[in-house]
Amino acid sequence: MASDSSTLAAHGSPSPARGTNGDLRLQRNAFLLMVAVFVIAPFAGVYPVFLMKVMCFALFACAFNLLIGFGGLLSFGHAMFLGTAGYASAHAAKAWGFTPELAILFATACAALLGLVTGLLAIRRQGIYFAMITLALAQMIYFFYLQAPFTGGEDGIQAVPRGRLLGLVDLGQPMNMYALVLVVFLAGFLLIWRAVNSPFGQILKAIRENEARATSLGYDTDRYKLLAYVLSATLSGLAGATKALVFQLASLTDVYWTMSGEVVLMTLLGGLGTLFGPVVGAAIIITMQNYLAQIGAWVTVVQGAIFVICVMAFRRGIVGEIAHWLKRPL
Repeated sequence: MASDSSTLAAHGSPSPARGTNGDLRLQRNAFLLMVAVFVIAPFAGVYPVFLMKVMCFALFACAFNLLIGFGGLLSFGHAMFLGTAGYASAHAAKAWGFTPELAILFATACAALLGLVTGLLAIRRQGIYFAMITLALAQMIYFFYLQAPFTGGEDGIQAVPRGRLLGLVDLGQPMNMYALVLVVFLAGFLLIWRAVNSPFGQILKAIRENEARATSLGYDTDRYKLLAYVLSATLSGLAGATKALVFQLASLTDVYWTMSGEVVLMTLLGGLGTLFGPVVGAAIIITMQNYLAQIGAWVTVVQGAIFVICVMAFRRGIVGEIAHWLKRPL
């Protein structure tokens, strides 16, 4: 990996070593601010379940952004990883009696395996063909879960027990569950941060900018894209598994194609190719859905209008525009 990074640097691609201390300091301060908001918010009167939902979808959006924002691969089927892990986690906890940590690990592994299988098929194509293949695969998964006996069909898997973490911590207590979700979210976010700022991340960016050139430099681009795809699927599964325990429910909503569309909207609204953009985008979309729920189906119209305004007014997204104004990566 070290030689890969030096080769890219020698041919003009960005290298982690070229990042300034100011950039790292800004990102570190933004991270500390994000942590402070999530730690203080429940004590400031914000509903913990709402915050947990934001963190689950923020991790989902960050995982999706790793694939499209840094790898240049647009997936229209990412809901299949979120939903698969949700069903696996719920079934393992309710039917098999798994402890919460084992249920989450099992579900995340299921999402990773699904990512490997679908990725081997999808990465053989590029552009719109890649997007359509992922959408077709996701629809196949959706109809499988619709008919499978263990999923409960349209009713889903309900009354999923949260259990005791490590046999000691009662996750039935809201703040205990909140602490677990916060740790899971921060761990996933830091893993993405490390991946993006590693030699692997630099090669991904090179593939995104010019895959033919990266191939000519001797990189096996399919291998790097597959690794990015599987990593994105795994982290999406981690979000889905955690979400199923939070809401004690796994349903078809999480695997339906509209969920794949929502994560695209979250990423674009926050800022494609930024670290903190998906978190901001997820927070905005979930807040809208929560506080505009009384208008029913019109909430999707409002979301569409905001998306149009975002595309017309600031194409880089909210965090992307801030980063452009500061001339530093966020």
